[in-house]
Amino acid sequence: MATRAPLKILTPPQSAPATNAAAELDIRDAKPPVEIPNPWVWAAWALALLALLLGAWAAWTRWRRARTRPPSVPSVPAHVRAREKLQAALKFLSQPEPFCVAVSNALRAYLEERFDLHAPERTTEEFLLELQTSERLGADQKARLGDFLSRCDLVKFARYEPTEVELLELHAAALRLVDETEPHPLSSDAAPPSPETPPSARGGSRLESLESDRFQQGEAPAAAAFNPSPHG
Repeated sequence: MATRAPLKILTPPQSAPATNAAAELDIRDAKPPVEIPNPWVWAAWALALLALLLGAWAAWTRWRRARTRPPSVPSVPAHVRAREKLQAALKFLSQPEPFCVAVSNALRAYLEERFDLHAPERTTEEFLLELQTSERLGADQKARLGDFLSRCDLVKFARYEPTEVELLELHAAALRLVDETEPHPLSSDAAPPSPETPPSARGGSRLESLESDRFQQGEAPAAAAFNPSPHG
């Protein structure tokens, strides 16, 4: 008699319900869109910050300069500066050529600023030619200025060796032109002149002292050789 194989009872897998439950749990709402940052916004902020820093630095620099800036000094008039230059030229009294250069440059610079004559840029001949048509100086002043510049050129270019008396004469002539042409206040209540001896008088007194010494020693005044008298 034939035997039968034992029957096998197959049971369905139990994992399916768990898988379905996990699938149900994975179902979520859609995420919002991710915002991508705009690089131009960051560039604008960076530029604004840089501008703010530069403005603060500029303000700090101006403030520092204002603290360290020296107080403003009023401009010195041309005739005052001319006298200062002429006074400084006396240190070259023992050196005729540097002395004449310093004295003539001081007077030329003064005339250029005072009368707009453009003296430093021109030769003596050109300057004297222009001076003849100018009405800013009188005839006597023009003649004395021409003589002054010619005598200075004689020392500078012709190697003439003047005496100290002659150099002091040039110095006094320059001071006299400055004294005569400096601007004067028009108001009647202007302050009276200082009792101090003017520079031209000081130069004249020194010149007179030297002439007196030479006369006492029996020497002829050197000014006569430099400025010959019309009577010979």
